[in-house]
Amino acid sequence: MKKFKEIVVVSGKGGTGKTTFTATLAASLPRKIIADTDVDAANLHILLQPKKSRATKFRGKDIASLDPGKCTNCGLCREKCAFDAVIPVKGNLKIDESACEGCTLCSLVCPTEAIVMIPRFVGDWMISETAYGKFVHARLKPGGENSGHLVTMVRLQAKHLAVENNIDTILIDGPPGIGCPVNAAVSGTNYAVVVTEPTYSGISDLERILLLIRHFGIPCGVIVNRFDIHAENTNRIERYCREAGASVLAKIPHSYEIMESIAAARIPINVCQELDRAVSAISQIISDI
Repeated sequence: MKKFKEIVVVSGKGGTGKTTFTATLAASLPRKIIADTDVDAANLHILLQPKKSRATKFRGKDIASLDPGKCTNCGLCREKCAFDAVIPVKGNLKIDESACEGCTLCSLVCPTEAIVMIPRFVGDWMISETAYGKFVHARLKPGGENSGHLVTMVRLQAKHLAVENNIDTILIDGPPGIGCPVNAAVSGTNYAVVVTEPTYSGISDLERILLLIRHFGIPCGVIVNRFDIHAENTNRIERYCREAGASVLAKIPHSYEIMESIAAARIPINVCQELDRAVSAISQIISDI
């Protein structure tokens, strides 16, 4: 199977500038496939401005559906349901779809076969064209579950595109935090770029994401965004990174030029020397993998 260089950009919390940095990398790196795995709140497309999108529905877990014509209201399904998804409504039993976990037990115990499992589509994944390369992204419906599975689907489709186009680099914009979607985005990658900020919550969440990355045995480097808003916390981040064995790749200052670019939905290329140096550092790391 073809081997890929998968580079994931993550952050322990939202709002650190992770997606801005990913977009800048996407606009600067040569041949690559771009993937946005932040499926719960995708926004990389705002900067990449994709065109000619092809969408495919994403199937989540099946849910129970009750046929009132077959139901005798015996109550066995309600008695056995561990999630209180079977509820009485005006003397008849109904399935609360928001509570159903798709375990199928109710359909198995129903003596009249009044309950069947039906598919539920919880989002879409898309392949799009951008000025910076092919782009795989997704959109989870509000309240949709299985976002970790949708992340896996996005990565799988990015690999398919890489094979079809003979490209060996995949750039992944990961979700924030350390939950299931982040695990799905990070595992098996070749290098992780962690974008953080010198706030107290930023430091705490940096520590957690580095522990997760270390668990997967993935080499990583840290970018401190807006490093000049709190010098003491920036020093704390640098000390912690040294202790954790993670190199600080760059320190990007608070920049009105970057803010103005983002406000205008433009990728901030060549507006900040420190940002350009950070991109160059990642480019060199990718070439050495």
